[in-house]
Amino acid sequence: MRTVPATGRKLISVAAASAALLTAATATVAVAQDGTTGAAAVPAAQTEAAPGTPAERLIVGYKSGASEATSNKAAEADAVAKGKETGEDVDFQRRLGTGAALVDLGDSATTADVADVVAEYRADPQVAYVVADRLNKPMATPNDTEYGKQWDLFEDTAGMRVPGAWDLSTGSGVTVAVIDTGYVAHSDLAANIVGGYDFISDTAVSVDGDGRDSNPADPGDWYAAGDCGTGVPASNSSWHGTHVAGTIAAATNNSKGVAGIAYGAKVSPLRVLGKCGGYDSDIIDAITWASGGTVSGVPANANVAKVINMSLGGDGACTSATQSAINAAVSRGTTVVVAAGNENDNVANHSPGNCNNVISVAATNRSGAKASYSNYGSLVDISAPGGQTSTGTANGILSTLNSGTKTPSTESYTYYQGTSMATPHIAGLVALMKSANSALTPAQIESAIKTNARPLPGSCSGGCGAGLADATKAVQAVSGSGGTGGTTFTSTSAIAVPDAGSAIESPIGVSGLTGNAPSTLKVAVDVTHTYRGDLVIDLVAPDGSAYRLKSSSSSDSADDVRTTYTVDASSETANGTWKLRVQDMYAQDTGTLNSWALTF
Repeated sequence: MRTVPATGRKLISVAAASAALLTAATATVAVAQDGTTGAAAVPAAQTEAAPGTPAERLIVGYKSGASEATSNKAAEADAVAKGKETGEDVDFQRRLGTGAALVDLGDSATTADVADVVAEYRADPQVAYVVADRLNKPMATPNDTEYGKQWDLFEDTAGMRVPGAWDLSTGSGVTVAVIDTGYVAHSDLAANIVGGYDFISDTAVSVDGDGRDSNPADPGDWYAAGDCGTGVPASNSSWHGTHVAGTIAAATNNSKGVAGIAYGAKVSPLRVLGKCGGYDSDIIDAITWASGGTVSGVPANANVAKVINMSLGGDGACTSATQSAINAAVSRGTTVVVAAGNENDNVANHSPGNCNNVISVAATNRSGAKASYSNYGSLVDISAPGGQTSTGTANGILSTLNSGTKTPSTESYTYYQGTSMATPHIAGLVALMKSANSALTPAQIESAIKTNARPLPGSCSGGCGAGLADATKAVQAVSGSGGTGGTTFTSTSAIAVPDAGSAIESPIGVSGLTGNAPSTLKVAVDVTHTYRGDLVIDLVAPDGSAYRLKSSSSSDSADDVRTTYTVDASSETANGTWKLRVQDMYAQDTGTLNSWALTF
């Protein structure tokens, strides 16, 4: 099996070329070379590791019945066969934690070459998906110690009202995986760091002299001008993962530094971002391992996380490969919290903020309005303080850092801004909630955060989710001591949804409540279906009254329905048997109702 020298890799910063992707996304490239005929055009953006840079690796997901889905030998033989058909050098590299195959195309493949291989895989009926192994980047907007400076935790106007939650929970017993740049030693954080892993397999990205290992130490992610693409200026090391980790779980009541939101929790640093960013394939394996899944060649995780923080992202749609990893993590009971992104754009254009089954977080400034840089849109779930240093450095988010411009030096504290900073606020809140009530599912956690959010104190154009997260109300709700939405009833019995068949119904028995249901009854739905426009979904009250949650749509070709609906059910008696009715109206696609929940 050929190994591509790391020095031949062409990595560029996604940040430097984010605008280019929006143009490239509509372009297509020819895919008919010698050995291929009749292949459909492949969008250029789907063949790139970053805008303008052809992918050197592809992530291939095989259907469950295919031998390539479980046999490395079969996957390798398939890669060789695809290479012969297209005239390219295609090599199987390794099996990802989700079961997908990572295949290498080398560092000299053109966009057209990559498109040929992509088209060949797509034409194979045993292949569920094939996507480029894309390059991601940190989502912070760094700038240049002390609880009194942490307005984001306690200020009445736009703070997340964390102190009231500490009366009920500090996050004890919960591990949060921070999938980021790793961790640089800091005395205000060290007591809450547990074992993690360095998942960066490419030494040109890792810059620590080796590939994957059990040491997630951050050596620095600085780069010189042009290292990450033509025109990309030089950048100092960000120590991004350490800043994120400090917001979540910096040591508290220790007479120094800053306070962590879930200071009783532990942080497991997983290193996936290095020089110029990091690849989807490494991030996918980190998601899998963090949540207790198995990754080939990596020891079992002794610190399984119930919360994952991903303050990172790139451009384009959420790929099937990444979505598969997220779905598996959630199915194992891990809540995945992600940054919406910093492009002042619709989050629909940026992954993983646009993935399903995540809590996508937008950023607010010190006045409680959407931060100028924050992404927005209907896919945003919640907002949290991310800071805005353009109005004053102290209006950023203060957390743990290091003073080294390239390699580690002395520990420090610095203000940063970004959705990267907003995301750990929510990850920390999830840890508080999970510690207060260990039985909570990811869907229940998301629902409780949304239900107990308060309206944004400032303005937001384009959509900032359910509002500004309120830690006190959310933790009170799930611990049964106040808040809204503290009583949740869940069905986890999976039911197949027949193709163009009769409607299926899943019951939930509600008891112990008094009076009528609320006017803001929350209905969390998790349905997998490869063309969700086929589906009609209704909530059926105990008296038989039906409330339409989702209508069918011939133009909605996206996968799956994983969202929370709000229903005015104030005319309905709360106690009784409620049902979720799902019907597939059109042929060719089947699905499964995995679970659903009612929050009163």
